[in-house]
Amino acid sequence: MTNPVMPKAHRILHINHETEMEYTFRIEADFVPEHGQFFQLSVPRVGECPISVSSFGEGWLEFTIRAVGKVTDELFSMRPGDELFLRGPYGKGWPVEELRGKHLVFVTGGTGLAPVKSWLNKLYDEPEMAESVHLIAGFKNEAGILFKPDLARWKERFSTHYTLDNDQIEGWNTGLVTKFIPEIPFDTFGGNYAVIIVGPPVMMHFAALEAVKCGVPEEKIWVSFERKMSCAVGKCGHCRIDETYVCLEGPVFPYTVAKNLLD
Repeated sequence: MTNPVMPKAHRILHINHETEMEYTFRIEADFVPEHGQFFQLSVPRVGECPISVSSFGEGWLEFTIRAVGKVTDELFSMRPGDELFLRGPYGKGWPVEELRGKHLVFVTGGTGLAPVKSWLNKLYDEPEMAESVHLIAGFKNEAGILFKPDLARWKERFSTHYTLDNDQIEGWNTGLVTKFIPEIPFDTFGGNYAVIIVGPPVMMHFAALEAVKCGVPEEKIWVSFERKMSCAVGKCGHCRIDETYVCLEGPVFPYTVAKNLLD
């Protein structure tokens, strides 16, 4: 019997410095996760942290990690060829098949782009999966822009609004992502659409409210609600909110459920 909480060592194949604070690690691994699932990444004698898969392919996984504590600081000191420990995948991913054939609207903030990156790449490679794809991707400033080659590529096929909170640079909008949600032509979708929102909790809260204000029914909104996930198998209770274990029932939730997940 496989131990679901036993991490195993995996070799780092490549590290891409997305920004000063975010690196993407490509790890040698044979897992085929669902889009939106997460793994626990660990460093012996230091700790572990939950990270969503940002991309995957034959024999590898990618994780885009922001430096926010002792575990990620240790990860940022590693080099290709080093080993880090993984366990997973865990949780429920995006309802990709359920939303097949719909108009899809993605609204992301900062590293919130990472949990939908693999799905966006699939939609790029298989355009028949969706009637249309609209992407509103926001970053705090120019220094925080992630996945620049992907952003340029997606712009060729998707309807995109790329925005910076305050900075003004050529080819980019300025303002919060909520500013651009009213520009999505929801009334032309014939009700056959879904809105996917990922980012900091405050951003998701106001983006969902703005979508509802634009006439989007709450049941058409999906979010990724990652928080305090430790054991990832529903035993430790760190991620529990009332009777909901985020690690088991999420991290992807319909907004009708997520809006009530308040501490």
